Amino acid sequence: MKLLSILTLITLLSVVMAADMLSAEEYRVRGGKTDDFTDSQGRLWHGAQQTDQAWGGWIAEAPRTAEVAELTSDAQAQATEAGYDAELFYAVSWAQYPTTIKYQLKTGNGTFDVTYLVGEHWSPNNRGFDIIIEDEIVEPLYVTPGLHEIDIKTYETIVVADGALDLEFAGNPDAGTTDRNATFSALEVVANVGTAVDPKAKLTTTWGTLKNNRQ
Repeated sequence: MKLLSILTLITLLSVVMAADMLSAEEYRVRGGKTDDFTDSQGRLWHGAQQTDQAWGGWIAEAPRTAEVAELTSDAQAQATEAGYDAELFYAVSWAQYPTTIKYQLKTGNGTFDVTYLVGEHWSPNNRGFDIIIEDEIVEPLYVTPGLHEIDIKTYETIVVADGALDLEFAGNPDAGTTDRNATFSALEVVANVGTAVDPKAKLTTTWGTLKNNRQ
């Protein structure tokens, strides 16, 4: 009976750990807006013009907002191909240089893939800044796309060890542009399950512990 109980416990642990692996945490914010938005795939995007929310928010200083008047047909096709609703690119949060945009997302510890999305509303190919994640410049001297165009960039395996993911967008004069006002349309953070511990390895360790306890 004791062995049966142990095997049942191991089965339950394996199910829980497998579910843990499959239910990766995801965090999404939509620039230029206060209201939340649910996209065509049912994903929730929090309005980025908020601070001190359960999911996080802006810190230091509230970003400014602007609308993207239109998107080119190519930009709309690019958004669709990448799996995003074009509506996400029609507004931005931005900061007037030398002010920077700062956000903190309450992700908890782990390894994440961070995607930056932007639609250009004013300064075509002339807006230059650094993209900083967890105090590391992951994209130095970034320049935004042409007017009414979009850009999507993903930075993989970002490690968070203090419970919150920090993002900053800071104008940089070395970008060779005259507009240094940082901006974004949306931010997506998804747990990188590929770097998680193999649940089979966890299960082996658990079995070893139970076996030792039994002896």
